[in-house]
Amino acid sequence: MQAAVTELPEPQLRALADHYDAAVAAKRRRLALGGVILIAAIGAAAWMGEVDPKKFAENFWRFPSYFISITPKLSLSTLWADLADWFWGIKRWTGLLLDTILIAYVGTLLGALAGFALCFLASANLVRSRTLVFVTRRFLEFCRTVPDIVFALLFVLAFGLGPLPGVLAIAIHTAGALGKLFAEVVENIDDKPLEGVVSSGGDWFEMVRFAVVPQVLSNFVSYALLRFEINVRGAAVMGFVGAGGIGQDLIEAVRKFYYSDVSAILLLIIVTVMMIDYFTEGVRRRLIGQERR
Repeated sequence: MQAAVTELPEPQLRALADHYDAAVAAKRRRLALGGVILIAAIGAAAWMGEVDPKKFAENFWRFPSYFISITPKLSLSTLWADLADWFWGIKRWTGLLLDTILIAYVGTLLGALAGFALCFLASANLVRSRTLVFVTRRFLEFCRTVPDIVFALLFVLAFGLGPLPGVLAIAIHTAGALGKLFAEVVENIDDKPLEGVVSSGGDWFEMVRFAVVPQVLSNFVSYALLRFEINVRGAAVMGFVGAGGIGQDLIEAVRKFYYSDVSAILLLIIVTVMMIDYFTEGVRRRLIGQERR
């Protein structure tokens, strides 16, 4: 038996329809206002950046032309000789790539440890002092707001050329980035284990150790691996300011117009980053899968 359909009175239907129309109109006004602000921001950015569409169109051909220039000339009949000539510095470049990976690894490790230590102080659900939470979050913002290459340049001036400035720069920037991500994970945990540890007499450190860390550890490792991928690419650029790694040879080849060397080094960097991305992606998926079980 079908239930009877009850119709609302006409005045009530009209009031609901008017309310709906008003809500739709308000949403459209907000969208229009947002679009105007966006267009104004783009125009202001273009004006401040001295964007010249005509100049861009006239010189756009230089971009593909450069990639054509760095493409090596390979012939099937002399392929091995051409490849040997293209990768003439493979031994040196491989060593510099290893330095780059180690710079990224050590910097990521130090930054992840610092972010791990600070994230709990930046979590509002663990710390009652609003001042401590505010100060910790602002410190993490400072660490991740300043570009890592700027930190690297400052450390090069302080400590000289070499991998140390790159490690320190990556560590500071990673601490700020991972500290924020870790804190957001901590603030979204289940509070029941926390209440259980506290009610059984545990102090703050025991609450973090036994109630918080087991819930967030897999996510922490996943974020740290993702950051390691980013830092490998960043470490390759650190050499531009003398902070070690393969970037030093890359910027030298670019400046001296050694086209074949540029393409060879870029190809080595791309292949290395792809391999690291593939490996860390598999580890992250496994960690997330184990957590869901």
